[in-house]
Amino acid sequence: MKIGFLVSGGLGELAIKYFVGKVDIQFVLTDKGSNGIIRVCEQNKIPYFVGNPRSSKIDSFIESKNCDIIASVNYLFLINRNVINKAKDFCFNIHGSLLPKYRGRTPHVWSIINGESYTGISAHKIDEGCDTGDIIKQIIVDIEPEDTGSIILEKYKNLYIPILEEIFELYKNGAISFTKQDESKATYFGKRTPEDGRINWDWDFERIRNWVRAQASPYPGAFTIYNGKRIIIDKISKSDFGFHYQMENGTILSLDPLLIKCSNSVLKVDSLRNNDVKFVVNDRFE
Repeated sequence: MKIGFLVSGGLGELAIKYFVGKVDIQFVLTDKGSNGIIRVCEQNKIPYFVGNPRSSKIDSFIESKNCDIIASVNYLFLINRNVINKAKDFCFNIHGSLLPKYRGRTPHVWSIINGESYTGISAHKIDEGCDTGDIIKQIIVDIEPEDTGSIILEKYKNLYIPILEEIFELYKNGAISFTKQDESKATYFGKRTPEDGRINWDWDFERIRNWVRAQASPYPGAFTIYNGKRIIIDKISKSDFGFHYQMENGTILSLDPLLIKCSNSVLKVDSLRNNDVKFVVNDRFE
């Protein structure tokens, strides 16, 4: 069984390290930031390509390559038909949601933001759409009340190797099956940047809490503005401190603990990254 890998980042490196010597790796496509993957390829003399596979340079690299299937793990780029067609049988990806829900980027973060109680990973065929290919296997992952985006990703890390192993074994035994996605249930969420993390104090407490924990450290973090300075908040909880509903949302009600009025309650800031800022009661976060 000959395998091609499309891999990026820590999850991609985890997969490559594990499968070296266990399967016949024909080639690896990766990105310039994935130095660990590049090192593994060089140490094991695996042919690799660094960069956007939609560039013209990919054609000369991929021309002589042949494999039975191609596996994509955390790969940063969309691929063209010329790469997909290099797989004799099929090309598949591991996506961080239960497709067809949460197609697109950082789906585990969006799942927390939207208050979901569970998420998961999906192995699906790669076609020329965005996360639209037939499903091979799915695993459900619970989202616990205190889970952050980083914690969910750690849960995923424990599942990637087993699901890849299972798919390779099914393929070897001729037992792979595919299920079409239900387009009527599909949702799509786009790429997030640090600038997308700003808290809206007119939201209710639960939405703000999900917003904060989804982006908590080591992610860039949910933030607010105070006297022109960005304040990054990593954890909040609900307080029973009294308030008048006509108070402006974002108003600072107490300093120790730091209490902030939102639309339906008062929240307590349990962890923030700005320990050098002096707040003033009755000032307002923007």
